[in-house]
Amino acid sequence: MTWEYALIGLVVGFVIGALVMRFGNTKLRQQGALQTELENNKSELEVYRKELVGHFAHSAELLDNMARDYRQLYQHMAKSSHELMPNMPVQENPFNYRLTESEADNDQAPVKMPPRDYSDGASGLFRPVNEKNQ
Repeated sequence: MTWEYALIGLVVGFVIGALVMRFGNTKLRQQGALQTELENNKSELEVYRKELVGHFAHSAELLDNMARDYRQLYQHMAKSSHELMPNMPVQENPFNYRLTESEADNDQAPVKMPPRDYSDGASGLFRPVNEKNQ
């Protein structure tokens, strides 16, 4: 019978010790607080990401509208300059891009102007060092 009391006492002692360790340990409480803070931060980050995606979608829509309006304005100015100044040389016309009738009605017509990503003359940037000194 003594062994039985000792075994029951040992089991009860383990249970009481586990409960004391569980509820009395500050590190476990800190870990629980950090876990809830982490979950809150994750949910806030997800909300922020959704807001960011919505913001960029709206910005892309606004930029698309602006590009379409600019294209329509340019087509209107090019058509008007061609109609109002038919005898002006192409080089002097600020809107030298000529629109056909189908392009004037279509707001998706591409502007056929070359990109201006080059210089008019040589800058001398890549000359050898001995030529720069002379």
